[in-house]
Amino acid sequence: MLTRTLPLPKNTFLLLGSRGTGKSTLLRHWFPDALWFDLLDQQELFNVMRSPSYFAKAVEAGVKKGEWVVIDEIQKAPHLLDEVHRLLETKGIRFALSGSSARKLKRGGANLLAGRAFVYHLYPLTLAEIGSASVLNELLAFGSLPKVFFEASQANRIERLNAYVSTYISEEIKAEALSRNLPSFSRFLTIAALANGQVTNVSNIARDAGVSRTTVASYFTVLEDTLVGSFLPAWLPRLRIKEVNHPKFYLFDTGVTRALTERLGNVIAPEEKGVLVETLAFHELKCALEYHRVGGSLSYWRTHDGVEVDFVWQKGERTLAIEVKSSDSWKGSFGKGLMTFQELNRKKTICIGVYLGTKRLKEKFGVVYPFAEFAALLQNGNFFSD
Repeated sequence: MLTRTLPLPKNTFLLLGSRGTGKSTLLRHWFPDALWFDLLDQQELFNVMRSPSYFAKAVEAGVKKGEWVVIDEIQKAPHLLDEVHRLLETKGIRFALSGSSARKLKRGGANLLAGRAFVYHLYPLTLAEIGSASVLNELLAFGSLPKVFFEASQANRIERLNAYVSTYISEEIKAEALSRNLPSFSRFLTIAALANGQVTNVSNIARDAGVSRTTVASYFTVLEDTLVGSFLPAWLPRLRIKEVNHPKFYLFDTGVTRALTERLGNVIAPEEKGVLVETLAFHELKCALEYHRVGGSLSYWRTHDGVEVDFVWQKGERTLAIEVKSSDSWKGSFGKGLMTFQELNRKKTICIGVYLGTKRLKEKFGVVYPFAEFAALLQNGNFFSD
């Protein structure tokens, strides 16, 4: 097993992550001797649903104060959170909860834990966790879901990714009744994948998918709640120039993105590569911010005349602007957005470039890093402190 960057929490926590990111594997590694409730096991799920007292009796009979209980896929039985809350308060038992959907937890009252459980997220593998820069092209083509990454052949990776997409639709969406119209949701999913990393135009997506704007908005909420995608908001610092204020939407994994657009069997096309590199960079940034509990906000910056910076992280007066390019050589024009951004935001602004070359470069705005070095520095927390 690869060492994951996410640190082991000391107290009760909820671990969220899309299916296949390795939550169960990590919890088994962390808590090999814990009392375990696997709610993907239909018999176990039936037991806790049939008898409200079954769960509490099992915990109280075999777990002492300070010991751990694991509930895998807690969203399958959110009513257990009431008992978790009670046992946490009265018995001092610690709980490790995992979930692949926040939707039912929101409705089921996860807030009943009243802040007593920290929320963590687990994402697909990072370059730092894999420990090899040589796999970068593989990650762009097939993503970094653990079971996909460790497949022995390209054919097996393609088969597993296609199965992942169909399983997501058939199990997460249909079984959880997240959408009443699976054909329209499937069309939307393909269109959303084609628009991955672009400024989100809900009206255009609604027209192409043949559904209403409100339906598209609800579909995006489903993607967020099932943790397969997230919005990147626009950065709006009240400057004197007009800026785009619509968010971008990124799927959580490059391999899943290519599966949804039916490109897995093809060599990465030039028009596809730029967005894939951005998507992978967004993944690395989110992992670093989450695993190191850095805080702050992540966004992008773009003016109406097309000047853009891919990612802007801000915390207090400290700002980090990042431009990502899919080229193996850095051109002077690539830094235009960073130079403009730096001129407008001089206070504690650090600007960096990221590209697919092999050498670190010095430019007027700052430093340009090879992607693998950027990813390694991110996971060490180098960019987020003075």
